[in-house]
Amino acid sequence: MDEVIVDPKGAWVRLVLNRPGARNALNTAMLRRLAELLTGFAADPACRAVMICGAEGNFAAGADITEIADKTSAQGAVDLRKRHWAAIRAFPKPLVAAVEGYALGGGFELALMADLIVLGAGAQIGLPETNLGLIPGAGGGQRLLALIGRARAARMVLLGEIIGAEQAFDWGIGSHLAADAGTEAALICEKLSRRAPLAMRAAKAAQLAYEHKVLALHEERAGFEALLDTADKTEGIAAFRAGRRAEFKGE
Repeated sequence: MDEVIVDPKGAWVRLVLNRPGARNALNTAMLRRLAELLTGFAADPACRAVMICGAEGNFAAGADITEIADKTSAQGAVDLRKRHWAAIRAFPKPLVAAVEGYALGGGFELALMADLIVLGAGAQIGLPETNLGLIPGAGGGQRLLALIGRARAARMVLLGEIIGAEQAFDWGIGSHLAADAGTEAALICEKLSRRAPLAMRAAKAAQLAYEHKVLALHEERAGFEALLDTADKTEGIAAFRAGRRAEFKGE
């Protein structure tokens, strides 16, 4: 099964995250494939924009916890996923996320790397990594802080709150709110594909430059890696798998 389905639409491309049995949780293979595809489309002059969505009703319900459960801080420091995340964020053309269903943890971090987020009516989004004794590992906490401010970001990161589409749109997380995110995102990509491509790239480059100068992305990643060795992380993941409340001891 292809981890990412490629669906060309003329001057733009739809990429479908395709692990529906796992609610499209982002494993390394999927992340690598997504990075490879975006790198290729970055060099293709025929591609003017890209949409990312998820198969069968969910965007992506998080990272693949089975890949995190036994990962140490030393392994986290050299994790190839960091390279894949960097390639996705460096995509120089307009990137649109069509979010239906769950977009949690790493899935929401992926959506936050898009330039425009279209929220479907039933979308549920959040960064609940602290429930597992971790923090966001791909810059999601920093990007959320820049979007909605400290108080609201603290609710979502420190308390692990998951919010619905209307609240997320009201808070400024989504650029669009639609009954059907995929349909609306397709219309947006059509518009983007007809706009001046050099201007689109220059505008996005300026926004990325701001992000790198202002956000503490390195510090957040370092915090994530350090937590991989803790007993609380082990307990958090074990509790999640067992469907029980975690008992954290600060170890």
